[in-house]
Amino acid sequence: MSATIGRFEPQDEDAVIDLSLRAWEPVFASLENVLGDSGVYAQLYPNWCEDQRRAVQDACRCEHTTIWVAKTESLIAGFVAVQLDHEAGIGQIYMIAVDPNHQRLGLGARLTQVALDWIGQAGMTVAMVETGGDKGHAPARELYEHAGFTQLPIARYFKKL
Repeated sequence: MSATIGRFEPQDEDAVIDLSLRAWEPVFASLENVLGDSGVYAQLYPNWCEDQRRAVQDACRCEHTTIWVAKTESLIAGFVAVQLDHEAGIGQIYMIAVDPNHQRLGLGARLTQVALDWIGQAGMTVAMVETGGDKGHAPARELYEHAGFTQLPIARYFKKL
């Protein structure tokens, strides 16, 4: 796939938000399936779409977040947002998403590599990314493992009270 990767511009914000919601819809469906009828999903994600819209918007506007976008012709097909913790020497891939129509074509890998290169050039000694252990996050885990990340298994339990 022919795509160019460049720095995020303010006029990219709406397209980045829209593609992220399309990309993360199956993830939230998977979370709802995992959390089932426990009531926890409804408590944690009463309106996941609006919460995610706001989270991506905040990332786009945060002066401490650096974002790149992948463009095919005039369409933004993916993005990656990075934050640096200079004190700890850690760069974090804070958010990454590829439009469902462009997934599994290498854009996620390219965005990840751009982020890792920048993290290293910024003098960080460790790169980190977080994702879920459910079925909906399986493609993300595959991407990160392919990029050389090592998974640290963490168990997080929820119970509706």
